[in-house]
Amino acid sequence: MARWILLLAFIFLLEWYSFQAFRVFFKTKTSMISYWVVTLLLLCLFVFLFSKFDRRVGQTRETLFTVGLLLLIVVPKLLISCTLILEDIVRLFAAVYHKIVGTESFIIPNRRKFISQIGLGLAAVPFLSLIYGMTKGKYQFKIFKYQLFFDDLPEAFDGFTLTQISDIHSGSFDNPEKITEAIKLINDNPTDLFLFTGDIVNTHAKEMHPWIDTFKSIRQYPHGKFSILGNHDYGEYVEWSSQKEKADNFAAIKYLHQEVGFKLLLNEHVRIQKDGQEMVLVGVENWGVNFKQAGDLKKAAEGIRPEEFKILMSHDPSHWEKEVKHDPNHYHLTLSGHTHGLQFGIEIPGWFKWSPVQYIYKQWAGLYEHQGRLINVNRGFGFHAYPGRVGIWPEITLIELKKTKKLS
Repeated sequence: MARWILLLAFIFLLEWYSFQAFRVFFKTKTSMISYWVVTLLLLCLFVFLFSKFDRRVGQTRETLFTVGLLLLIVVPKLLISCTLILEDIVRLFAAVYHKIVGTESFIIPNRRKFISQIGLGLAAVPFLSLIYGMTKGKYQFKIFKYQLFFDDLPEAFDGFTLTQISDIHSGSFDNPEKITEAIKLINDNPTDLFLFTGDIVNTHAKEMHPWIDTFKSIRQYPHGKFSILGNHDYGEYVEWSSQKEKADNFAAIKYLHQEVGFKLLLNEHVRIQKDGQEMVLVGVENWGVNFKQAGDLKKAAEGIRPEEFKILMSHDPSHWEKEVKHDPNHYHLTLSGHTHGLQFGIEIPGWFKWSPVQYIYKQWAGLYEHQGRLINVNRGFGFHAYPGRVGIWPEITLIELKKTKKLS
């Protein structure tokens, strides 16, 4: 009950302050009536759309649209409200000050029009950004290239290259042409090894069925195509009619990897050989501090020597933070995804990087290092929840491994 009261209070304040800005800027009676009519219609629409949400189905394109529309309305109004609340604080202090010094009676100054204009101007920025993110940004694929140096990289692997993608979330796709273009982008940048780090669907195996041929067209790689599972691949976020239905869906999701030509690693490792030398590729099931912990690093590493060069695929970067970076086996490079960079943030390569998700995950996008151990957190190939991307674009990662040259 308390949550509903807080929610209603939040909605009331949001709409009240938004209306104040609107009223100062548009003073006609017709405009004010129109504002409330549109607001009530949108509120009714949200109630209707959320009431249609089926826990047995999970996220659909309709729920994606609902979340996108909700953000499109709430985020700008939140900025307007914050602007006017700050003005109200200033107005209140001004009234108290003048009362104390005795220059005039306690009268709160009138709201200033230019403050409302500032609030509306600020609100236009996320409004236009969210629209761009939903129409263009979600398919604005970017290639991130890294050259990584290691002292103990086997000589044969000096210059070895790999491609990483993560978080396909095929159930969210709505534009076959854009996905085909992204696959072409992958194929136009050949490497030695292809790695996918989890979340092939949102929930159901059938979400991937329209896209099997598309992802199957990813080129053959000299050293193979490997994959792991992400938290969404376990069907944890919907209600199932029976445990058998859930188990069958999980089996079907694992089979999807085979259908598109990926070798799925389930708490196991493979040895990548080149010119008589080898490195170890380790793949664990999902392990997250706040999500399913099916990953078993100890099992996956059975038979591996600590001195061997190792690449680990683990979907959730909190696994690296919690366990991997301190593991005595010394995992040289970990590849993760999961965060999507929240699909919202600001990035100026080499200068500035920010997203609200950084307050939850220490490693949330790009490369991080700890005592010679590296992790790359891929920003994700697809999208989930919010049907778009703003500032944090979908990523294809190209990595080149280099051996550090010793000075003679």
